[in-house]
Order: sequence, then C-alpha cells, then structure tokens
Amino acid sequence: MSENLPSKRVLVLNRLWQPVNIVGVRRAFSLLMQEHAQALDTSNGGFQMLDAAQWIEFSLANPPESDYDAIHTVKMRMRIPSVLLLREYDRVPNKEVKFNRRNIFERDDHTCQYCGHHFQERELNLDHVIPRDQGGRTTWENIVTSCIRCNTQKANRMPHQAGMRLLKKPARPKWQPFVSLAEEQDPEPDWQHFIAK
Repeated sequence: MSENLPSKRVLVLNRLWQPVNIVGVRRAFSLLMQEHAQALDTSNGGFQMLDAAQWIEFSLANPPESDYDAIHTVKMRMRIPSVLLLREYDRVPNKEVKFNRRNIFERDDHTCQYCGHHFQERELNLDHVIPRDQGGRTTWENIVTSCIRCNTQKANRMPHQAGMRLLKKPARPKWQPFVSLAEEQDPEPDWQHFIAK
C-alpha cells in the first residue's frame, strides 16, 4: 500500500450496525484484509456486504472516480470503502468520552484555542490553561489544544499573564467523538444511514 494515502475517513459499525469508530484508510484496509470486517456496497440503493476478495472484484468492475476514493497498489487502483461492518464486535459504544490527546483535539476541532488556526495533529500540543505548578489539573476543564507557537508563547503562565485569550472555555464533551467528527466534517453520503442526528 502506498505511503501517500488519501485522507478519506471510514465509518466502522459494530455487528448491530451501530457506529463505533471512524478510522483512516490504512486501518480500514487492515480490518478488511484481515477479515475482521466487511465493506458495505451501497451503489445499488441497498446494503451489500463484501469480504476482501469481493471488494477487490467490485473495485475492478467499478473503478473509483477520483484519487480521494482510491488507493494505488502495485497492480491496481482499489476503491476505499466508506463504511465497514465488523464481523465480531457487538458491544454498544461507551457513552463516556475517554480523556486522551486525540479526543481533546477532536473536541477542539484541531484548532488552537489561542490563535484560532486549524492545524494537523502533528503540529498541535496540549496546554494546561492553569499551569500545573500553579495548581492546574490534567482534566477536560483545564486542557486545551494549542499550536506549538502559542504553547511556547504562553509558556508556564496563565493566559492573561501571557497576553492571550482562550477562544472558548474548555469543558467535558457530551458527545461521542466519532459521531461528532462525522457531523463537523462533511460526512460521506453513505454514513447518513448510520449516524443519528
């Protein structure tokens, strides 16, 4: 598989057809090729589940229209599925959002909470609004996404001490990250059947 993969995201459903994650292209093909999931073909108006071999045949018979929808292998151009259905996993998604780096970036829409610019994940840091040495805790309510430049400028100070302002007060999210991500970015048309409004 090419190192330069498209940025397309793939919705993952559990066996009960509930959304449980949104993954990148590499992870989606790993699930499909290892037979942990099936791809859903919605091209005929219904839902047809295809295993890895069937998906390859489908890709050959229906070439992808754009590079956004395709990966290039040594021998072919293969469609990227929009939706995967897991074969084994049937647990209902956990309602509480896990406190971790990725979910903080998703909560803040990959936007620095000081300068307001949108960044790639590798260009972002986490910032304690109230620095730890001033009693700040590592919680949803005290951690924000910041770009490296703003994080360096703020250093170990309160925002007002550094002449900076927060775009919004950080809070514990009340959503599930994969659903929020699908709603904030333009979701794939095939996702609409599975994401509750």
